[in-house]
Amino acid sequence: MTGLGTSSTSAKGASADTEYAAPALDKGLDILELLAATSGGLSQAQIASGVGRSVSQIFRVLSTLERRGYVHRDAQSGLYILSLRLFDLAHRHDPLRGLLQASAGPMRALADAAEQSCSLSVEDAGLSRVVAQVESPGDFGFRVRVGALFPLDESATGEILRAFRSSDPDAHGPALRAVRDAGYVERGDELHAGVIDIVFPVLRADGSAVAALTVPYVATRASVLSAEEVLPLARHAASQISGSLFPASTP
Repeated sequence: MTGLGTSSTSAKGASADTEYAAPALDKGLDILELLAATSGGLSQAQIASGVGRSVSQIFRVLSTLERRGYVHRDAQSGLYILSLRLFDLAHRHDPLRGLLQASAGPMRALADAAEQSCSLSVEDAGLSRVVAQVESPGDFGFRVRVGALFPLDESATGEILRAFRSSDPDAHGPALRAVRDAGYVERGDELHAGVIDIVFPVLRADGSAVAALTVPYVATRASVLSAEEVLPLARHAASQISGSLFPASTP
C-alpha cells in the first residue's frame, strides 16, 4: 500500500507540473539565457545544441524572438546575438528606473570629487547585481560591468546588502550586526589586490537597504584623496540617494 500511495502522489505532482507547463516559453527563455551567457553570436545549430533541442524545435521560437526584437541575426554570418531589448525593458521597470534616476547625480558628483569610480548594486535572487556604474574622471580607475553578478557572501557590497536586508537588527548574526552598527564597510577587496572597497547602504525609510553604493578605491601617486577622505563623500552620496527616493527617511 505504501508503494501505491507514493506512486499516486508523484503522479499528481507530475500532472500539476505538466498542467502549467509552457514549452514554447521555456524554449524562448532557454535561448535568451544561452545568448546572454555567450560573448559572440551563435548559429541556429549551436543554439539548438546549447539548449538541448533540435533545430526544428527552436526554429519558430527563434523566429519569434527575432521578430519581437529580442535577438538579432547578422545578415552575413547568420549568427544570432541578443539585442538591447532586454536592457531597455529592465530600465523601464519603475523601481529600477527610479533608483537609477535618483543615483545618477550623487554618483557622478562622488566620482568627480574622489576621482574614483563608483557603482550601485541591488540584491537579485540571492546575488549582488551591479545596476549602475560611474567611471573615474581620472586616467586610472577600477570598474565593474553593469549587470555583473557576485555572491553576497564574498564581497563587501554583499556584506552591506545582507546586514541591512531586514529592518530588524536581531535578525542578523554578530558579524552583520557589527556592520549595521558601523553603518558601512571598508576593507580590502577579496578578488583584487590593491583595491579597498568602501560601501554604504542606500536605505529605505524603515532602515533596510534598497541598494549598496560601492567605491572600489585604488590608491595611486595621482590620487587626490585618501580612502579616509573618500568615506564622508560616499556616505553623503548614499544619503542623498536615500533622501531622493524616500524623503521621509531624512531629517
